[in-house]
Amino acid sequence: MNRKIKFLLAAVFLAVLPVAVCADGIAITHGPYLQNVYETEATIVWTTNNEANGWVELAPDDGTNFYAESRPKYYDAHIGVKRTGKVHAVKLTGLKPGTKYRYRIYSQEVLKREGWHIIYGYVAATNVYSKAPLTFTTNDASKSETSFLVLNDIHERVDVMKQMLEKGDYQKRDMVIYNGDMVNIMPDDEALFRGFLDESVNLFASEIPLYYVRGNHETRGASAVNFQNYICPRQDNIFFSWQQGPVFFLALDAGEDKPDDDLEYAGANVYDEYRTAQAEWIKKVINSEEYKKAKYHVVICHVPPAPKQNAWHGDLEVKKKFASILNNADVDVMLCAHYHRFAYYPNLEGVNFPVIINSNNSYLTGEADNEKLKIQVVSNKGKKLLKKDFPIK
Repeated sequence: MNRKIKFLLAAVFLAVLPVAVCADGIAITHGPYLQNVYETEATIVWTTNNEANGWVELAPDDGTNFYAESRPKYYDAHIGVKRTGKVHAVKLTGLKPGTKYRYRIYSQEVLKREGWHIIYGYVAATNVYSKAPLTFTTNDASKSETSFLVLNDIHERVDVMKQMLEKGDYQKRDMVIYNGDMVNIMPDDEALFRGFLDESVNLFASEIPLYYVRGNHETRGASAVNFQNYICPRQDNIFFSWQQGPVFFLALDAGEDKPDDDLEYAGANVYDEYRTAQAEWIKKVINSEEYKKAKYHVVICHVPPAPKQNAWHGDLEVKKKFASILNNADVDVMLCAHYHRFAYYPNLEGVNFPVIINSNNSYLTGEADNEKLKIQVVSNKGKKLLKKDFPIK
């Protein structure tokens, strides 16, 4: 009798188990948000609660219903195989410059793999039935004007971030740029989302391009090595360049601010070598036809190029390895952060271009047309810290 009862209980458990697994279901937990929006490509990132495959359906903004026809599917795949995971990043290529697209994200749960068989679960997707599809617009170098908003050193103060985004009219900008240290440390992968990304998605990041320049605090913590899973995924590097309208942007990654062998880094860092390699990349970019043809050149780097003699190692490296090359690159202005205080250096020793350091409690806006680039820095209390025009050269 005991054996019979045990058998019955085991049978009941096995019958209920698949239902329990499916009961959790698949859900989109973070995102979607835009990364690396360029003229002919864009990357869309999101996460799910369970292991899944991910893809994006793309449609032109032509007034048709999203359900009018089957839309092209772009999969999160690598070497011909669909990726399975909880972080999904789909790089859309072959897009047209200055074009508005509608999109929908999907994730289908992968329950089990048995040899060459795969058991799939349910599908989660963004809503296009009772809501308008999400949209984004690719960049266009031929545009006569552009505008942008820059924040930095928020250090997980989400309320302050939201306040400054609103004061900086984020919804009217072509793009939002975060210049590092939006978090304090990365003890886990959720740090980016609770620190700034979730609120950014709520406000704009699903439809307005978000460009992220890493600060030194994102290099710290157990999950720092996973940073590129979420920022600049499907790209070769997390330093990059792009153009919108008359402005060519160069985003540099300064890494940490102390020497690599400092005790604080526990022997994990090799940023001197990393910055040296990055300097070679800078040389290639500034010699490109796209860079040379652009009317304005804006460099973005979290760590400034050593404005004082007793500067830390990272600042000295930026001046030595980056600024020394950029001195001959017709740079209009360099936008920095890191110091938690505002400063403007029009004639910094050893640097042939102006440097603006935005504080942790101010926002920077830029507007460019065929005549000038206008930069303003405003504190979160409304005080104008800088209003500067850079005429076209």
